[in-house]
Amino acid sequence: MEHQLFYLHALSALHAGTGQGVGAIDLPIARARATQLPLLPGSSLKGVLRDHAKQAKTLDDKSLPALFGPDNIGMDNPHAGALVVGDANLLILPVRAFCGVVAFATCPFILRRYARDLPAAHREQLPIPTLADTNTEAALPKCSVLGADQKLLLEDLDLSIQPNHTEAKAWGHHLAEVLYPHDADWREEFVKHFAILPDNVFSFLADTATEIRARVRIDPNTRTVATGALWYEENLPAESVLWGMLAFSPSRNSAGSAQEMQNKFKTCFSQPEQLMQLGGKHTIGRGLCRLVLNTKPAGGGQA
Repeated sequence: MEHQLFYLHALSALHAGTGQGVGAIDLPIARARATQLPLLPGSSLKGVLRDHAKQAKTLDDKSLPALFGPDNIGMDNPHAGALVVGDANLLILPVRAFCGVVAFATCPFILRRYARDLPAAHREQLPIPTLADTNTEAALPKCSVLGADQKLLLEDLDLSIQPNHTEAKAWGHHLAEVLYPHDADWREEFVKHFAILPDNVFSFLADTATEIRARVRIDPNTRTVATGALWYEENLPAESVLWGMLAFSPSRNSAGSAQEMQNKFKTCFSQPEQLMQLGGKHTIGRGLCRLVLNTKPAGGGQA
């Protein structure tokens, strides 16, 4: 089986919903059951990938179902597709900063999970950063988001920092390279705003610093809000980054190997990044994302 990492960079607010909520938020986003961290289900991404491949018309009538599975298993020869699309997990959460506009935040727990996937995609692991204080101290490669008294001010939290942190610098450059392989300006900008927060702080922000928008439905006759037509939607904010894994098995309806299936996939997604819409609320601009598949570092490192 062949593996490949993918990254999703949200260019607009992203709503991968779970249906009706039971709390104050009527339409919450999908979250992992154990960690409560936001995610995008693999099923949501796989459907968009299939639609993109179908519109690209680079695969013949046999290759498309071999890769994605048949359109209708009741009418066609039932078999699973060769492409396995994993869930996209939260990697970077943009958090409002008192200085420097925004911090691109992550935490050691998330980096540890992400690092576990690197060898399968033929990339070298990086050391997991260690924070001196696991509750009130953050690690930064640079200091462009610092406030007064050398504090990192995020939302209503203030954290002491470890500036010029060696491991934070290595992680900042690694993520900048995989997210912006052909954009040196954004690589530099990303590192300036990158921050590694304590696990507890990040978990709190992932629960409270998502974007909540109020929506209404207008009565066409009175041009006022219809009775009971006020609801609240949760979104991952723009500039969020998620990562996941693609896997390719041998074809189940032809003689194609796993490598051949991966090559067929690459013919549909030949560009290093693709622009696509994911999740719900397409017609009001939600879910515009960059799908980054080319994980080869800008400096020519191992892919």
